[in-house]
Amino acid sequence: MHKSKAVIARDKGKTVEVIEIAVPEPGPNEVLVTIKSCGVCHTDLHYREGAINDDFPFLLGHEASGYIKEVGEAVTNVSVGDFVIIAWRSPCGLCRSCVKGKPWYCFDSRNAVQDMSLADGTILSPALGIGAFSELTLVDAGQAIKVNPSVNPNTASLLGCGVMAGLGAAINTGSVAMGDSVAVFGCGGVGNAAIVGSKLAGAQDVIAVDIDDKKLKWAKEFGATHTVNSLNNDPVDFIRSVTDGNGADVTIEAVGNPKTYEQAFYARDHAGVLVLVGVPDPAMNINLPLIEIFGRGGSLKSSWYGDCLPSRDFPKYIDLHLDGRIDLDKFVTETISLSEVESAFHKMEAGEVLRSVVVFE
Repeated sequence: MHKSKAVIARDKGKTVEVIEIAVPEPGPNEVLVTIKSCGVCHTDLHYREGAINDDFPFLLGHEASGYIKEVGEAVTNVSVGDFVIIAWRSPCGLCRSCVKGKPWYCFDSRNAVQDMSLADGTILSPALGIGAFSELTLVDAGQAIKVNPSVNPNTASLLGCGVMAGLGAAINTGSVAMGDSVAVFGCGGVGNAAIVGSKLAGAQDVIAVDIDDKKLKWAKEFGATHTVNSLNNDPVDFIRSVTDGNGADVTIEAVGNPKTYEQAFYARDHAGVLVLVGVPDPAMNINLPLIEIFGRGGSLKSSWYGDCLPSRDFPKYIDLHLDGRIDLDKFVTETISLSEVESAFHKMEAGEVLRSVVVFE
């Protein structure tokens, strides 16, 4: 059993705590990872607020990179010393989706079997089956994806969740193609990653929509060709005005809000694609005329984790970054310590950062 300093959410809405936890030796098909970096993601805040479930206490953190410290029996995909990004999808290979050849939709994704715990034996619920605001964490071996160790760990960590979600929403789910027009609603980490993905796929026009001029400035830096503040201008009218009156080929909603979803719906060209990658509150509903859904054609899609296959996509995008084809370093706004996670949540809510990244010595 290992001891590790970690951040937990003990109860709904309570300030997070830095505390010592117990992490088991890896069992069969498990690996122990020494965490180097972990991004502060909205999902961690959702856990703290009880918006995911009530399985407190939570071991927070899931957007992480690090080095394999120990491997359990039967582990063959990684070895001690490998640099890895931790994924929250580890395809089982056996469910109906995996059998159909679509492991990116795996319905029985694997996590470590053993539990991490507090010193008194209280079982912790690791965020997204990871729990990486911790010096050490235990995960299923399939969650540990080996990538080029030349990459900055701070940058690599973000590909584990938010950046991959945005890249995949554009490339995997939206199937953005050469010459397409794309509109992205919400220009935080996920939305800006969707802009990067759209440009990488060859989009000609990328229109960024937000209510914060600072985020729109970020969007331009990531490659947006047009920006619109939807507090001041109707985004649907603006998107049509820069797409010959037609609307965008692909719209990507990275907010998770009924109002922006409706805007993204109407901002599409006929037979266009709408991708929802923003995570909505469970209480939210959308009300659209069924005749419009029928008459406008195209497709309305949800993007789960950017519909990524981590073993395929993580190494690919890290290599593209190292080759200078995309710049992922810009997603890191600041680096912080474990004790600053609560403060980072407030900065994130205020829209002051793209990503704060916890760095471990």
